[in-house]
Amino acid sequence: MTETAPARARAEIDLAALQANVRALRAQAPTAALMAVVKSDAYGHGALPCARAAVEAGATWLGTATPEEALALRAAGLQGRIMCWLWTPGGPWRAAVEADLDLGISGLWALREAAAAARASGRTARVQLKADTGLGRNGCQPADWPELVAEALRAEAEGLVRVTGLWSHFACADEPGHPSIQAQLGSFREMLAYAEGQGVRPEVRHIANSPATLTLPDSHFDLVRTGIAVYGISPSPELGTPADLGLRPVMTLSASLALVKHVPAGHGVSYGHHYVTAGDTTLGLVPVGYADGVPRHASGTGPVLVAGKWRTVAGRVAMDQFAVDLGGDEPPVGERVVLFGPGDHGEPTAEDWAQAVGTIAYEIVTRIGTRVPRVYVNTEQAG
Repeated sequence: MTETAPARARAEIDLAALQANVRALRAQAPTAALMAVVKSDAYGHGALPCARAAVEAGATWLGTATPEEALALRAAGLQGRIMCWLWTPGGPWRAAVEADLDLGISGLWALREAAAAARASGRTARVQLKADTGLGRNGCQPADWPELVAEALRAEAEGLVRVTGLWSHFACADEPGHPSIQAQLGSFREMLAYAEGQGVRPEVRHIANSPATLTLPDSHFDLVRTGIAVYGISPSPELGTPADLGLRPVMTLSASLALVKHVPAGHGVSYGHHYVTAGDTTLGLVPVGYADGVPRHASGTGPVLVAGKWRTVAGRVAMDQFAVDLGGDEPPVGERVVLFGPGDHGEPTAEDWAQAVGTIAYEIVTRIGTRVPRVYVNTEQAG
């Protein structure tokens, strides 16, 4: 997307900032390789441009949740290591094997489907066995680990698979000092030792996500998987602001005022009249709504910057628009409204929105919809 994007709304994606974040994260884990996670369209930032920029900045792995996301990167010409981990039975195993993806394996059924795809394609599947060390989502429980390891080694002996990795995922790395962190690390080390004792020779062992990359050096092993931090957002307010962590937010979401009008005191605003004007005032209409990813929960709380002043969503966020009370100010129609950005010019940040609606900043950026064009800026500085 170029600078000719429609003026209704735009999400500016600063690729130079993204690359600076990748370099900062590499410096936090200098002995480990770095995976840039670009799942969910790069957390709403645009998977392909962000993946390319991350690789240029030194990411040696890319990560996605679904195999379809990974296959799309391959189809677009991205080479190098790409891992995907969220599988369901009957997934595109053969296509993934033929595309030389690394496949996250959490149980026997998945290992067997990967091996069958390898046999059908005449290729060796690259698989990474995931240990459930305490998160309780995907991954193999410690009690079932010996069986999974044994079957993987048998498949490896047949030439059907190559076990390229052993990995896990933290539950509470964004909560400094949480007792589960060391418990999971201990479990991971035990499961690694068992697998390697049985003859598994992984290329990479990894458990560190963004918060662990930033705060837990003993969790870095051979590879760190950085997701939200690549996009310049703190994994948790408890860990500090992006600036505290040496990161810069990559997305700036803005829209153009579609209408400015005077209304009298006592005038209801938007559905349900949950906001009523206290006196004569001016209202500004911002032409984005929950269909664009603006949370409906931001009704009455979401902050925006208009003409140099913070305003708050007045009344309910509708599907395509919301109003702000301008307090008698009369900015021109077309004036830029910044919902969130890095905060350099006094605008709210994604974290401000998260606090306003009781969620996490991950959700704020990831939910921005496809009606909002991504406009890639500072591309000449990227590289």
